[in-house]
Amino acid sequence: MIMIDTHAHIYEPEFDDDRDEVVASALAAGVTKLLLPAIDGESYGRMLDTCAKYPEVCRPMMGLHPTSVNDNPHWREALDEVRRQLDRQPQGYFCGVGEIGLDFYWSNDFRDEQIEAFEAQAEMSIEYGLPIAVHTRSAWDEMRMVMRRFAGRGVRGVFHAFSDSVECYRELRGYGDFLFGIGGVVTFRKSAVADVVREMSLDDIVLETDCPYLTPVPYRGRRNEPAYVRYVCEKVAELKGVTPEEVAVRTTTNAECMFLFPCKEKN
Repeated sequence: MIMIDTHAHIYEPEFDDDRDEVVASALAAGVTKLLLPAIDGESYGRMLDTCAKYPEVCRPMMGLHPTSVNDNPHWREALDEVRRQLDRQPQGYFCGVGEIGLDFYWSNDFRDEQIEAFEAQAEMSIEYGLPIAVHTRSAWDEMRMVMRRFAGRGVRGVFHAFSDSVECYRELRGYGDFLFGIGGVVTFRKSAVADVVREMSLDDIVLETDCPYLTPVPYRGRRNEPAYVRYVCEKVAELKGVTPEEVAVRTTTNAECMFLFPCKEKN
């Protein structure tokens, strides 16, 4: 099986001691591409260095994470840096604008600032012709509100770590060319995401790990890594009543069409 991990942070310090081995394990498991979303200026260098070291495997995104807006008096300058990074690299170097979005889990005090930052980066995605990788936590109502304003404007991308209802999935899917990232949470016992995945079309799903976080069963509680995306693939196959091979083929095609290669239609 060939798979793509559409959301991996292998540039984080948790992988400093064995990054080569982690990449090798991913390739051995059939995970041939890792898409690396950015967080903020403190990590851009690590991310770009990682992509330079593994150019055939890793593809970077560029963006400002919503929690990096919180308590940051210079968040607008940070958005300027996102644009500089997008301008600095040749067209096609970055595969998306991300990780961007809304996160009110830790604090609701920066709601307006996060919405402004998200909308600004969604505008950048239109300008640069790139998909967005959207982080949403404790903010699905606000996310739906913002996306209504962008409906029909050409914004496209992935709602990373999707965790809301079937109704939310259907509403967001109606706003444009959007996919939904399914990761390790789907393997958890009594996972609400599993019930939603049963109602999703495979043409709307991509696989992800969000490593080093959200480790799937049977490794829950340990550091996550891209090779473990196969456990997500197997669980999605079980929920959909198809083979893991079919899930791998269709989700890989979805990811390639969104992030890597222009596709006229999905098979």
